[in-house]
Amino acid sequence: MPRETVASFDITYQEVLSSDGSVDEALYPSELSDAELRELYRHMKLARRLDERAIALQRRGELGTYAPSTGQEAAQVGSAMALREDDWFVPAFREQAAAIALGGAPRDVLLYAMGYEEGAEIPDELNALPPAIPVGSQPLHAAGIGWGESLKGTDRAAITYFGDGATSQGDVYEAMNFAGVYDAQTVFCCQNNQYAISTPRHVQTQAETLAQKAVAAGIESIQVDGNDVLGMYAATRDAIEKARQGNPVLIEALTYRQQMHTTSDDPSRYRSDVEEDEWLAKDPLIRYEAFLRNRGLLDDDAIDTIDDTIEAELEDAITAAKTAATTADPADMFHHVFAEMPASLRSQHAQFIGGEDSDE
Repeated sequence: MPRETVASFDITYQEVLSSDGSVDEALYPSELSDAELRELYRHMKLARRLDERAIALQRRGELGTYAPSTGQEAAQVGSAMALREDDWFVPAFREQAAAIALGGAPRDVLLYAMGYEEGAEIPDELNALPPAIPVGSQPLHAAGIGWGESLKGTDRAAITYFGDGATSQGDVYEAMNFAGVYDAQTVFCCQNNQYAISTPRHVQTQAETLAQKAVAAGIESIQVDGNDVLGMYAATRDAIEKARQGNPVLIEALTYRQQMHTTSDDPSRYRSDVEEDEWLAKDPLIRYEAFLRNRGLLDDDAIDTIDDTIEAELEDAITAAKTAATTADPADMFHHVFAEMPASLRSQHAQFIGGEDSDE
């Protein structure tokens, strides 16, 4: 039999706002109002400043391990702002920028980082799952949610976030394959920040793009400039509408983690200053601020006002998180694990509280 091509594919790359500040008017999301354009900026600025304050708190021993989203604000805020209020948000562990854009409270982000699960409680008005620490596990949940909404006959969609490293996990492919087979109303947002902790993206896979990993699952994919908040909004808006019709989509957002993987990591051991400077020139906040200034939607006074309100909000959030932390009993970490506390745990519990073994 003759050899013939039985399948082929292309991966589309999309960018609305380039790093030099120019805009692709054909792709520009003109439905966004001036107020919404400024809100995108405020959400990104708040997330950036929250990271800075959280890292400082962690260095002083007031916070546990923290995973900053610095540099990835556009990928998260732009995509989150494309959702409806009744859509589902299924994060990993670095999605505080997206959570804030959806109405999450900085106080809860900080409380969770202090080691209190109360910070992961979901507000009644938000369809969301708590942070997922096991790498690549949450896309399975999102595929199930998207399938469930399809079975119920709704047009609600779920979006899930994960990093480039997660695409090396079988769970991610299984989730996309499941979504493709069962027409799950799900959008998979891969934030390709170039590193899985210290492992660079080129070591993980020989695939030219991560977007093409959706091809084997039979679902659509697109690669987007993840540092372009308008591009991420437009791509997610279109992907969500397709997902509502039972056509799941994978978005690969090309971005960069400017800070450490977590506060227990030292990126200087595996990244060069030259590389970091190259990506800093593509910083999502700097790019978008220039765009807003050019459109007459932002000036020095407006920025000062935004900065002042953010600082006040974060001061209140830090105070509230510290207050909530003082009301919790650290000994609770021994409870709610086993129906009956085993002897080994009873002994540890006794040492912790300075008393005798107990079955509490």
